[in-house]
Amino acid sequence: MSSAERKMQFLYALRSRGVTDKRVLTAMETVDRGMFVRGMFNERAYEDMPLPISCGQTISQPSIVGLMTQALNVKPRDKVLEVGTGSGYQAAILSHLARRVYTVDRHRRLVREAREIFEQLGLVNITTFTADGSRGLAEQAPFDRILLTAAAEDPPGPLLAQLRVGGIMVLPVGQSDAVQTLIKVTHTESGFEYEELREVRFVPLLEGLGNEE
Repeated sequence: MSSAERKMQFLYALRSRGVTDKRVLTAMETVDRGMFVRGMFNERAYEDMPLPISCGQTISQPSIVGLMTQALNVKPRDKVLEVGTGSGYQAAILSHLARRVYTVDRHRRLVREAREIFEQLGLVNITTFTADGSRGLAEQAPFDRILLTAAAEDPPGPLLAQLRVGGIMVLPVGQSDAVQTLIKVTHTESGFEYEELREVRFVPLLEGLGNEE
């Protein structure tokens, strides 16, 4: 199959699963998922499935990435925090939609590998940090948008506190070994509004740093 055919099939799969936002689809067409999948799984990079990456983590399936990005409703002037850099794929897509992306992961190796890909792709509006993402990034707060790619039992308090009024946070919540719910949190003048989007399955949000170099 040619790369053009593969891309058409990839975009068709996204649309058929509910990713309809034109800006999101354009960003996902622009960012080559194959750059973020290494080794034996590389040939499966354009299938709509999660795949293993370093440090026991996964790269989410593209349709879930698309649906989460769509729910986040990123505007061109937005400052976005992503918790859980992983492969860097989600941050690369956000970089095409937002003014500035800050992405945090507890695994140094993942941050280092993602940073190398961002440099190769010339994505200069992404800043990467090795840090405990459950605490957010207070020194850069407040954020217009916050995205978590790991499941918490409840939306973490520090992250809610770092979300600007009018801002949106999208995250999976629930027990790590059960089906979780993807929720959208909107920070209104009077508090927080919660909307359930769909069932998902993500790795758990862990505190502290990974122990690898």
